[in-house]
Amino acid sequence: MKNYLEYVNPLQGSCSVVSRSYGNTLPLVGKPFAMTSWTLQTSEGQWIFHPDECQLQGIRATHQPSPWMQDYGHFVVMPQVGELLLSAEDRSSCYNIEKSIIKPDYIKVFLESYDTNVEITATERCCFMQVKFPEIKQSRRVILDVFQGTSNINISSDGNCGTISGFTCASSGSVHSGFAGYFVMEFNCSILLDRSGLFHENKVLNKACGEGEKIGAFVEFTTTDDKTVDVRIGTSFISVEQAHRNLDVEIGNHSFDEVRWGVAETWNEMLGRIDIEPIVDEDLNTFYSCLYRAFLFPRKWYEYDENKKPVHYSPYDGTVYSGVFYAENGFWDTHRTVYPLLSIIAPNELTEILNGWVAHYQESGWLPKWSNPGESGVMIGTHIDAVIADAVSKNICGFDVECAFEGMMKHAMHKAPSEKQGRQAIKDYMRLGFVPDECAKHSVSRTLDFAYGDFCIAQVAKLFGKTKEAELMSERALNYRNVFDCDVGFMRGRHSDGTFVEPFDEFAWGGPYVEGSAWQCGWAVPHDPKGLIELMGGKKTFLDKLDKMLSLPPTFHVGAYGEEIHEMTEMAAVNFGQYAHSNQPVHHLLYLFAVAGRPDKTQYWVRRVLQDLYGADVKGFAGDEDNGEMASWFVLSALGIYPLCPGVPSYVLGSPMVKEATVLLHSSKKLKILAKNNSQENLYVYNIKHNDCKIDDVQISHEDLVSGGVLQFEMRIGKTVKGKW
Repeated sequence: MKNYLEYVNPLQGSCSVVSRSYGNTLPLVGKPFAMTSWTLQTSEGQWIFHPDECQLQGIRATHQPSPWMQDYGHFVVMPQVGELLLSAEDRSSCYNIEKSIIKPDYIKVFLESYDTNVEITATERCCFMQVKFPEIKQSRRVILDVFQGTSNINISSDGNCGTISGFTCASSGSVHSGFAGYFVMEFNCSILLDRSGLFHENKVLNKACGEGEKIGAFVEFTTTDDKTVDVRIGTSFISVEQAHRNLDVEIGNHSFDEVRWGVAETWNEMLGRIDIEPIVDEDLNTFYSCLYRAFLFPRKWYEYDENKKPVHYSPYDGTVYSGVFYAENGFWDTHRTVYPLLSIIAPNELTEILNGWVAHYQESGWLPKWSNPGESGVMIGTHIDAVIADAVSKNICGFDVECAFEGMMKHAMHKAPSEKQGRQAIKDYMRLGFVPDECAKHSVSRTLDFAYGDFCIAQVAKLFGKTKEAELMSERALNYRNVFDCDVGFMRGRHSDGTFVEPFDEFAWGGPYVEGSAWQCGWAVPHDPKGLIELMGGKKTFLDKLDKMLSLPPTFHVGAYGEEIHEMTEMAAVNFGQYAHSNQPVHHLLYLFAVAGRPDKTQYWVRRVLQDLYGADVKGFAGDEDNGEMASWFVLSALGIYPLCPGVPSYVLGSPMVKEATVLLHSSKKLKILAKNNSQENLYVYNIKHNDCKIDDVQISHEDLVSGGVLQFEMRIGKTVKGKW
């Protein structure tokens, strides 16, 4: 089997800080969609890791989906030699990231301060750490550090091997009051109980078990034992007993190499679902690094009981339920590209994920908006509507669609008890056909998102013969028209009396818009591009406006945000005018050129974004990568397809950045994508065929795509003529 892992750089996008994001990513080790991931910690803050930091504080068990969302159930493991130093800063060791190995299945670092090698590999819920201490006769130990919140730890030894077990209640808030992250650490050698113990901050507590605020542990080993110490770590959200069970099932008595091989095999199978021959070799690294990121989230938030049945702890009510559960996803981001990509190359995994999202509704009464792991309510809209509609429209229905539809109708018709859930100002939207500016922030963006959500609900209703609901939601899907001001040519905020909010500033961010201005946020009508074109004055006016957006200077006014936020900085840092690829609202925009009759402009600009705004290095993204969304944009666009409107089973055809690709589909089918004469210069398409049948449209259906065969693009350097192939 081809080793796709060699092309993946987990450090992609990790060179990020509060004021500038190149991805806000972490180098995560573990199986695809792992419940617990493992990463390097160079800081205790929200920004866990930075590649420029030369001091390593330890290996962190993390569930963090984004630094903006913070972590929960997390802890750090750090080997140490010599003097006992407990705080993160004191115990840190210098290391050289250039000499380290960091892959999806494996991390190897050398702790220079301690002359110690550390290797890890990880499964879905467990980690295998191998520590090679120096031969010098100094104290050798492993430190377990936790974070704010109650923790309970017990150190034990049977003479031949030692164990640390317990839990931490550290969380970012979106969990039940009884939440805890449980762990067990098993060492393959005896520990010196009289030289081991608990600690709080820098204070040693002379006991082997205890509970309290931020209680950590350290265990010391004899200096006469073999210098290599194996540390097997199991995690759970249910109990210490379940953590033991997870460890026995996923690692058991297997050797480090055996576990690593199994993880690598899983990754290679997933990554190998798309095999590409790129135009330039460097694109292999970018492509597979992005594909790796598409398989990290959401997390499998379930475990297997003694009968090998899936069970999970509910972050909503603290009950352990039967069945699968998933967490860590912001649908405002991921609905655009991640789920459409999964529908092509991972429909079985997508089906299970959808069952997990339905479980959120069954346990909380509301479908999730931003799961971390319970509802955080961070972003606007109910974009899980698009995720569900996209799956159903593609006949991916192996989940409780009836229950999902019930949840969709509930948040479309009823006010939620908390602003975190459902649609804020839904009753005003239903009454007026738009969200009034004084009733909720980001009123224009909410109106557009609600209208799109209504469209998606209508699609599900139509497919299941729910005529009344389909008609109502189809009518509401046109509500985007209610916030368009033809006098200025932009979507604008409105008051309850129907008047537009004054003054109007097309470059002002925030207020009626979310994470953008009228330029970035006014195109969010993926479900009715023809209607949007007409609303804006016809194809010529529409195309002129798209051109203007890409040619204007990247001017921004801080507006309601009151200060320059990182998305503004990122837009201004690249030469794409008001097109802010650094954030999700514009990600469908370049494909609107094709729908409006200028596929050549789609081809030109998409290629420019692929070539200029992506890479496999630590500055590999133009902004927040967001749970695989920006990475999936690259994967899909590099293949020459893009889901303009999730919920509609079709893809706009673009300009592939590969010479050839083989996509493994469901039921052992294959799709071969060929781009004849493709090069960095030959970026324009002049003919497309699917299975030798010429495609005259700018789109291809999902049904045709996943039927397999050959999708052939013929490329040239000159533009297409009058919008035709």
